[in-house]
Amino acid sequence: MSEEEQAYARKMKRAAQLLFFQRHRRPGVKGWELKRSLGKGYMKVLELLDAELERLGLEIKVIEEEGGSIENPSPDELDRARFVLRLRGPPTATDARLSGWRIDDVAALAATVAYILSRQGKALQRDVERLLEPKFPGWVVQYDLERFLRRGYLTRDERGMLYLGWRSRAEIDEKLLLNLIMGEEAPQPEQAASTDVKDLGDR
Repeated sequence: MSEEEQAYARKMKRAAQLLFFQRHRRPGVKGWELKRSLGKGYMKVLELLDAELERLGLEIKVIEEEGGSIENPSPDELDRARFVLRLRGPPTATDARLSGWRIDDVAALAATVAYILSRQGKALQRDVERLLEPKFPGWVVQYDLERFLRRGYLTRDERGMLYLGWRSRAEIDEKLLLNLIMGEEAPQPEQAASTDVKDLGDR
């Protein structure tokens, strides 16, 4: 192994440590933290690490601190972005149960996210409640929405308007979700759109 390859191997190990171990209230690492630890070429290191993580069914996702996904970012935007690990594909029903989610919880979250997406990214909480109440008891709807807020899947402003939170942006493939709900065939993995380090590797 050449000196350059050894250097990249060390940096990949360091990047994995930063991504795997949560040090803040939110998981993941800011771009400027990665640059400080790995150097200016940190995006190349992440691209190599992402290729290794593929064997484990994981990928590195890039999101804005405010929760939006990043497309065609500038170097400064990447420095301010948050890099998180997520599953490369949707979790199985067994995986969801092992993580503490019941199937009706997942259904409520999927319906809520899809509804907000269909409303250009925001919806009144009362409208979401009306959407869910025919399928779930009222107290379950209230409990689920508050839990989605606590866990970062949703945010709410003072007017009672709900938005997608950072965790929805990080963990949910929005296009795939909408395709599945509309009954369309799910895109193949190589066709599925997602903002990960492979999309940004040349920056």
